[in-house]
Amino acid sequence: MLAREVFGPLGGIVEIGAVSATGTWSVGAASVGELVSRRRDEVGRLLDLVRDIGGFSPATMAIADELGYLREHEVTAPALLLWSGAVEGIPPRLEDLEQRDVVRRMCHMAADLQMTYLLQALVTAAIVSGGDVGRRAARIVDALTLASDLVGETGRSAPALVFRMWRVAHLPALLRPDAGTPEQGKAAFRAYDQALEALTTSA
Repeated sequence: MLAREVFGPLGGIVEIGAVSATGTWSVGAASVGELVSRRRDEVGRLLDLVRDIGGFSPATMAIADELGYLREHEVTAPALLLWSGAVEGIPPRLEDLEQRDVVRRMCHMAADLQMTYLLQALVTAAIVSGGDVGRRAARIVDALTLASDLVGETGRSAPALVFRMWRVAHLPALLRPDAGTPEQGKAAFRAYDQALEALTTSA
């Protein structure tokens, strides 16, 4: 379950990156297979970091391949709607280059949302697997750096920005006094918040 929470956002990230890589924001021209092949080393390193952060077994890591997100497949308008949280909506002709501004806005929103989900999933996996917070936090930042490069338009989804979005979007619901999070869990999330802040501020 933890691994799927990580691989889901990763699937969105590679699809968004494939659309961004067209240079024209053309959904129909996007190729996940080409992006993954061209960035094979980075994708491999990212998956290695995910395995280390979550302490995942080879069988668990195989879920990434089973889901098919990293293989060639069609990027669709409904998928972009899903990844972007339906903030923009779907125009009648999303693939038409006349709608490139709409596609770009959808991809920007999707990148913000999925990168934030990815960070939440990685922190949760790190907490469950245990180990040194500083070491795992550094690997999480490395993973975010690789993912932000994959998603395209370097700088929009830099680790420091993703960290701040995650802190606002996820931590209050987990850490406020009436939250159902166990005290041990609250302490762990606070520890990662502090470690990630230190790493991203100094980056």
